Amino acid sequence: MTTGTLLFAHGARDPEWARPFEAVLQALQAARPGNPAVLAFLEFMQPDMDTAGDRLVAAGCTSVALIPLFLGTGGHVRKDVPRLLQVLQQRHPGVQWSLQAPIGDHPLVRQAMVDACLTATPPR
Repeated sequence: MTTGTLLFAHGARDPEWARPFEAVLQALQAARPGNPAVLAFLEFMQPDMDTAGDRLVAAGCTSVALIPLFLGTGGHVRKDVPRLLQVLQQRHPGVQWSLQAPIGDHPLVRQAMVDACLTATPPR
């Protein structure tokens, strides 16, 4: 069984916006070179979720973790992501797709944000 990771971000018209997400993808690929990983976007940027999911299936993935790179569970995570994931499940029924909580819900991410805020605001 090959497990892949599909990182999913909102997207923006400005290509510079994607740089932090691309850095996360590169670090993930370096940390787990045997596990395919792709970055996809909801809008404005490519690839979209369908294309990214197809790439993981073509790479031999039989299990895919979909990680929304969103800070919270808003409308996109509650409505758009499940709808898009359902399309992938229908297109690739032999693949186990698992939707993870948005990255902002992870305690380590929250702590990293606290640490960054503490660094930016010196104590009195």
